[in-house]
Amino acid sequence: MNKPLIEAINVSKTFGKVTALDKVSIEVAQGSVMGLLGHNGAGKTTLVVNVLTTMLPPTSGTARVAGFDVTKDGHQIRSRIGLTGQFAAVDEELSGRDNLVLIARLLGATKAQARTRADELLAIFDLTEAAKRLAKTYSGGMRRRLDLSASLVGHPDVIFLDEPTTGLDPASRVGMWQIVESSSRWCRTVRPYC
Repeated sequence: MNKPLIEAINVSKTFGKVTALDKVSIEVAQGSVMGLLGHNGAGKTTLVVNVLTTMLPPTSGTARVAGFDVTKDGHQIRSRIGLTGQFAAVDEELSGRDNLVLIARLLGATKAQARTRADELLAIFDLTEAAKRLAKTYSGGMRRRLDLSASLVGHPDVIFLDEPTTGLDPASRVGMWQIVESSSRWCRTVRPYC
């Protein structure tokens, strides 16, 4: 049986007297989509955005992503994940294409590789016609699609999405979930750089 791609066992996280996570355990198989549901303040972002991405260590318990320990192998994990936060994190003074090229270059791609990957993602996310426009001219839905495409630039093994449909209208929400559902076909390609 294959090992899970994400595994957390009895993970707790405290901030002083506040317990954000209390012995949380999850297991996520490769190629699957998993959602964490809970009320505001339940610890979803603490687990996903902070602990599993190695930004903060757990207070207790263990967690592994792509086979690596979050407390010992941070660099290995960060090179294998993509993250889309609650709000689009794109440089509004750059074009959509330049945002993606910049990220690819930061991940070690050559100029040609970066342009090719940017163009692939712009096509997948239906942003080709707006590729040369500044991101600040994009609608909210377009910014979210650009943000999600940015998290896929490095061909990650795991994509973490923290409320990816925040601020989107109902039609855009459906479109975003369709993109997430079909994401495994572009995430399983060999990572040419990272």
